[in-house]
Amino acid sequence: MDNLFMARAIQLSIDNVRSGRGGPFGALVVKDGTIVAEGVNQVTSTNDPTAHAEMLAIREACKKLRTFDLQGCEIYSSCEPCPMCLGAIYWARLARIYFASAAADASNFGFDDSLIYREIAQPHPQRKVPMIQMMREEALAAFRAWQDQPDKTAY
Repeated sequence: MDNLFMARAIQLSIDNVRSGRGGPFGALVVKDGTIVAEGVNQVTSTNDPTAHAEMLAIREACKKLRTFDLQGCEIYSSCEPCPMCLGAIYWARLARIYFASAAADASNFGFDDSLIYREIAQPHPQRKVPMIQMMREEALAAFRAWQDQPDKTAY
């Protein structure tokens, strides 16, 4: 069955290229052997740099399942997830990631995430997009409010 899900993710990626909607990436979220949601890269067609296949599949799965927690679900991606998508996969608590092409394969075709991985390892001020911390103490008020909120939904 896994092969059918991966074959579907790959077909989505090929169809997406042919449609002109975006890059060569497809993904699907599966729960209990059933496809819950599918996504294809739509970065260029929607002018949204976060519109990666995995992100869209996760968003759709959460909407359909009416939850932000995808425990018990798996994701099948035509390519190894980028750092952003990997972060979303962890935040969504997906149980397993299956991928076809490797990040190095994507890099060979111009989709290179290595800059992001190198940047994360750099001190904040030395990054290509410098990160400057400010008003930390004032911002901690939001965390304190969260901590004191009795009816919050933890995630």
